[in-house]
Amino acid sequence: MTFQLYGNLGSGNVLKVKYLADALGLPFTLHEIASRSGATQTPEFLKLNPAGQMPVVVLEDGRPLAQSNAILRYFAQGTRFLPNNRYEAAKVDEWLFWEQYSHEPTVAVARARVVYDGQKVSELDPSLVARANKALDLMEGALAGRSFLVGDSLTIADIALLAYTRQAPQAGFDLSTRPAILQWIAGCENELGLPAHTAENRGIGHG
Repeated sequence: MTFQLYGNLGSGNVLKVKYLADALGLPFTLHEIASRSGATQTPEFLKLNPAGQMPVVVLEDGRPLAQSNAILRYFAQGTRFLPNNRYEAAKVDEWLFWEQYSHEPTVAVARARVVYDGQKVSELDPSLVARANKALDLMEGALAGRSFLVGDSLTIADIALLAYTRQAPQAGFDLSTRPAILQWIAGCENELGLPAHTAENRGIGHG
């Protein structure tokens, strides 16, 4: 199975798809879309995803699929990354929904304002920062005494939350005070063959 991936690897939502594809050995062609370029609003892109958001994948048979976590669920079916147990599979979904509702709109948005808009960390909306910290604290509590979010092995719940959590320091969020998250990140990196998360955060000015 091969597929086409439309998106920018600076986006955590795109990175999650890459992480899973690489882990499963699924070959794909990346069609790079520059952030804030307007390329997701072209007629050609809107045919793939009328919402005008990346990532989008185009499957081998030509069918498009959007929404990063839906893409993860599609590729994870029948693999070790999505539990067969009905309850554990639902717990994975619980984290996927939470990630898009509470984590991505806070942690990722704060990062985007710093990385793409050039806003200083000190100038970020305090309510946004507070909600992002609340999301990270919830993860810290959930991961205390655990290696992964669901069950005893890495699932797409972990993959979905990994990208933007690794990038959180780029928005000034201090992960050094969250040892369970740091241990979880290291475990995920080991499973997925990724470099240490600090490498992704070098050179970002916090202002």
